[in-house]
This record gives sequence, structure tokens and C-alpha cells, in this order.
Amino acid sequence: MTDKASGLIDEINAVGELLSRALENVTRRVIGQDQVVETALITMLCGGHALLVGAPGLAKTRLVETLGTVMGLNSNRVQFTPDLMPADILGSEVLETATGGTRHFRFLEGPVFCQLLMADEINRASPRTQSALLQAMQEHHVTIAGQERALPVPFHVLATQNPIEQEGTYPLPEAQLDRFLLQIDVGYPSRDKERDILLATTGVVNVEAETVFSPELLLSAQELVRRMPVGESVVEAILDLVRSARPDSPEAGDQVKETVRWGPGPRAAQALMLATRARALVQGRLAPSIDDVLALARPVLIHRMALGFAARTGGQTLDDLITQLGRDIGLKEAAA
Repeated sequence: MTDKASGLIDEINAVGELLSRALENVTRRVIGQDQVVETALITMLCGGHALLVGAPGLAKTRLVETLGTVMGLNSNRVQFTPDLMPADILGSEVLETATGGTRHFRFLEGPVFCQLLMADEINRASPRTQSALLQAMQEHHVTIAGQERALPVPFHVLATQNPIEQEGTYPLPEAQLDRFLLQIDVGYPSRDKERDILLATTGVVNVEAETVFSPELLLSAQELVRRMPVGESVVEAILDLVRSARPDSPEAGDQVKETVRWGPGPRAAQALMLATRARALVQGRLAPSIDDVLALARPVLIHRMALGFAARTGGQTLDDLITQLGRDIGLKEAAA
């Protein structure tokens, strides 16, 4: 083993220990959502953004708040409403008068100038306000009054969306959905976990999270994720999965060609490549496997595909389709 490979292994093991502590801290406060916590942490290790979809009261806000504490990030929360304006997120310039009578403009930073932004119920805001996040999420800077202003690093957006009540909402356009690395579905806890929630949250003692990471450590972990080796079989599985989900691709099967209106672009393959590495790192492994690709297929693809009208009215779902695509990939790899 070369010194370079040995050094990489030592780095992976050291970061893996920190991630184990981080997971323990978050899951102590966000009970019964271990998979959600892990996937959110994967998103941050990739340097990306996540869309949290779930009914009210499932600890989505608590999750983001706890992640900010554990990862040592400066965090802000914005409640999206129909009357929210872009300036309410980005900030604005105000005219000030000095004591000598001179006037000048001063820029007041909006809540987007943080390291972890929670966009609560993002689909409640108008498309104009939603689009204010586009440049920030993709380019990590915003342009206000013709001046480009850099955002802090690292910068992550964890947005929430209520899948039940859709009256008065504005569905996110495809371009903005694609900016989210993963979609994380937050479900109800099991009976045993809900019992634990009752006992932990209705007493006198409130469990607090401790800071494990810092912005500098998180940036180092993100760089480490990009240096982790990926086997050729994993790369081929990623390509097979993403390309088979496009209706106009020669790799697509008849079911996809008949039911899918539009499929995932190259950004989905990039997301899978990074997320599989991050999942391996979180779980203490040195390299990703096919199982990582299959486990992350739904979070990566579900918001980057759409079924046609006939398929939807026929009762078909993207969940079933993605499951079948993953099953096909698994069978192909087993045969190889």
C-alpha cells in the first residue's frame, strides 16, 4: 500500500469517527428518523441542498436546527408565505443620512447570508420569490443592485414542503427542483419510536446537541468525499440507472418510454456519484458499492422525473418505477 493510499484511509477513518458522533447527537434529538438524518448529512457532505417532504409535526424544523448546531454552522430560518418578497430573502439597500447631511446607500444582508438556510414551506411563496434562491443555490452568490455578493462557505439550503395541503401553493418548477441534490421523504415514526418521542420531549429535561464539526472541518470532509475512489462497476451502475430513466434514451425500456414524460439529466448522475461516496463515508466504508446506488436511487431521481397524464390516471407511480429500475440494475450486476 502506498503512502498516499494509507493517508487517504486514515483521513476516511478520522472523518468517519466525527460523522458517527454527529449522527449520534442528531438522532438523540430527532428520534425515529435515522434514515432521514443520515440522508440529510449525506447532502451536506456533498455540498448540496435537500428538499424535505413530509407532513407537519415530523421534526423537520428540529432536524435543521440540530444539524446547524452539530455541524457548527451559522443558520437562519425563513417562513415562506405568499406575500414574501425576494428582498426579504436576499436583503436590500437602504438610503442613510450621515450626521453631516451626506447620504449613501448601505446594504442590509438578508437571511440567505448564512451557512445553513431553512426554507420552510418553500412552495408557499410565489415563483418570483422562489427564483430568488436559484442563483444562491447554484452559484453560491447573489446579485443585488448590479453588485455580486458572495455567500458564506459552506452554504446549504434545506427546504421543507408539505405534501398534503396544496391549496394556495406554487409547485416548484423543474429548474429549481433540479437544484436540490436529494429529496428526502420524512415519514411517520414506528410505534416504539413514537413512544420514545413522547418520553423524551414531554418531560423536564431537554436533550441538547453538542457541536462536533466546524465549517472548516465540513469543507475538508466535502473535499475528502470527492477524493474517495469509486469502482468501475459503481460508475456503470450509476450510468445505467440514470440513462434507463430517460424516455428518449436507447437504454430505456418500454415501460419508461411509454410512461415517463421527462427524465433525469446529467446532474442526477453527478448527484449519485457524490452521494454514494458520502453514504460510504457516513457508514465507515472506504468506497461505495452498488447497494449505495440502489439506496440513493429514489432520493436522487424522484424529483427529477415526471410521469405522463395517462400513466398517472392509470395508477402508476414514480416510486414503483424507480424501484423497478433499481431492481433491473441489481439483476444486471448480479448477472455480470
